[in-house]
Amino acid sequence: MIIDIPEGKDPIGYVWGEMVPGIGVAAAGFSLSVYEHSTLGLREFEAARLRIAQINGCLFCQDWRTERDGQKVEAEFPEAVTDWRTTERFDERTRLAAEYAERYATDHHGLDEQFWARMFAQYSQAEVVELSMSIGSWLAFGRLNRVLGLDTVCVLPGH
Repeated sequence: MIIDIPEGKDPIGYVWGEMVPGIGVAAAGFSLSVYEHSTLGLREFEAARLRIAQINGCLFCQDWRTERDGQKVEAEFPEAVTDWRTTERFDERTRLAAEYAERYATDHHGLDEQFWARMFAQYSQAEVVELSMSIGSWLAFGRLNRVLGLDTVCVLPGH
């Protein structure tokens, strides 16, 4: 970790809440709202989130599993996300979520009309906007955690 944390302080709470409260608290609120208010299905949500976690290299984000109504994705899901192009575990919406996350993070200029035609055949405009905002949150904040080394000191809440 490259940030000095005062003795006895939780690194995440300190960086996200105390160091820059005018920004960190708002960022944390946005990050949490992605989980609290998503209308996307769990599998497509997790496919996009995990693909960004893999690209960012955030250890905490790769270990995290979103839970909804007591349900989580299966243990083999991260491997399927890595192999999103060929896995038989994904339906078209889930595959597109992983593809969109990867391209959003690594080749957003390459999102062409053909891609958007496939995307809008599976997702409504509101869902695309929601997925885009979610991916943006994961990309920014997961990368922040990784770059600052916070991902090595994060503890999964309730685990």
